[in-house]
Amino acid sequence: MFFSIIIPLYNRPQEIKELLESLTLQTYKHFEVLIIEDGSVKEAKDIVAAFAGRLNVHYYFKPNEGQGFSRNFGFERAKGDYFIIFDSDCLIPETYLEVVNNRFSTNYLDAYGGPDDAHHSFTPMQKAISYSMTSPFTTGGIRGNKKGIGQFHPRSFNMGVSRQVWEKAGGFIITRLGEDIEYSIRIHSLGFKIGLIPEAKVYHKRRTSYLQFYKQLHFFGRARINISMFFPAELKPVHFFPAFFTLGFLFTLIANLLMWPIALLGNFVLALFILLIFFHSWYQNKSLKVAFLSIGAAFIQLTAYGLGFMQDFWKRKVLKQP
Repeated sequence: MFFSIIIPLYNRPQEIKELLESLTLQTYKHFEVLIIEDGSVKEAKDIVAAFAGRLNVHYYFKPNEGQGFSRNFGFERAKGDYFIIFDSDCLIPETYLEVVNNRFSTNYLDAYGGPDDAHHSFTPMQKAISYSMTSPFTTGGIRGNKKGIGQFHPRSFNMGVSRQVWEKAGGFIITRLGEDIEYSIRIHSLGFKIGLIPEAKVYHKRRTSYLQFYKQLHFFGRARINISMFFPAELKPVHFFPAFFTLGFLFTLIANLLMWPIALLGNFVLALFILLIFFHSWYQNKSLKVAFLSIGAAFIQLTAYGLGFMQDFWKRKVLKQP
């Protein structure tokens, strides 16, 4: 099988260099790489060109439209039997394509997704954010998990679709705000076989500061409401959890300021949550620093998502604004 790896890129020249370096080490060699520069100010053309002798790589520059439509641009130019999408801030293990190809030889999937993890070279902050996004004590625990709730929806940081899927489903119809989940739901609706390949993981750098992480998760919360505008049934009770957590956290803070006795219950719940995050992260990462940073990351993940969710729920569901 010949794979086309499609990577949208926006102002991340150093990250694409590291990603391409990881692709040169692939044990399975039948693939091409398409870099779609989405109107970047910091162009990576020269960096990509330096890999021409080591990879079958193609570079395209286009006006800024967002990652969804940039992937469509890549789909239209790809030569592969199967299209694989990565985020530009990922590192790809050397056996990734071999794992996917072997899986298809025994149990073919029309579309698939894989999990993400933290690489040993990541900073403590990146490891803490990665922990938060995959922890069973935050909503991130349903990502890349066989026991996830409902249908499995591949995410675009690590996702593959066959040429047949693209020919029938087309590409992304929205470019941001949950475009990958909308695409996954649409692929399901057409009867294609979709599944998780647990061994096809990538190392996902995510954000490098709490502020960047807050902005990203606030965007994710808004995206969940955007998806529900296309598919109302996809707004499930689990998606309200970060909003409830945020409201409970804010209520506990106010209760402490006003010396209300009920604050004791809120403080106990928050203390238990903090201890669970700390010790579980310490166990997984073997680092006290990462464990401490994981507490902040978990609170930011839930509150940022919750605030973004509530903002667009009120605006689009209650006020019926576009």
